Amino acid sequence: MTARIPWTERKFDSLIPSGLHPELIERLRGTPARLEELVKDVPVVVATLRDGSRWSIQENAGHLSDLEELWLGRLDDYSNGLAILRPADMTNRRTTEANHNARPMNLVLAAFRLSRLAMITRLETSDASFFDLSALHPRLKTQMRVPDFLFFIAEHDDYHLARISELLRASR
Repeated sequence: MTARIPWTERKFDSLIPSGLHPELIERLRGTPARLEELVKDVPVVVATLRDGSRWSIQENAGHLSDLEELWLGRLDDYSNGLAILRPADMTNRRTTEANHNARPMNLVLAAFRLSRLAMITRLETSDASFFDLSALHPRLKTQMRVPDFLFFIAEHDDYHLARISELLRASR
């Protein structure tokens, strides 16, 4: 298998047609179920095992939930007509301090499902013109319309789901 491209080295410079937002919303809606399916029978000792200094399966799952506040905030940035989206904390302090390994996995999963539902509800109740709004992504230094941003979130979800799958394969 080829080496994975680190998240911070990914480029997002293609424009997603605004008419694809319904499919992107469905992709985002499905992430909690795909995550739950991946980890449903994983013993706690495996779910919380760290890979050196890298996150465990459970920490990766918790990280997805941790970022929902940022994603919703960026949707606010679009709604408020800001030129630049709010920056992410690239140190991931929230995930580090959350101590997800100390919580039961079902609570980690429930928190993610609930917060993702808030995003989906917001997107589904947005006017069609919302999906034409654009702002600069602060780290990537590229303009992103709302569908580009939704694609970015979906790719981030899949990045962590792939990492969880990788950790599961390594545990066998």
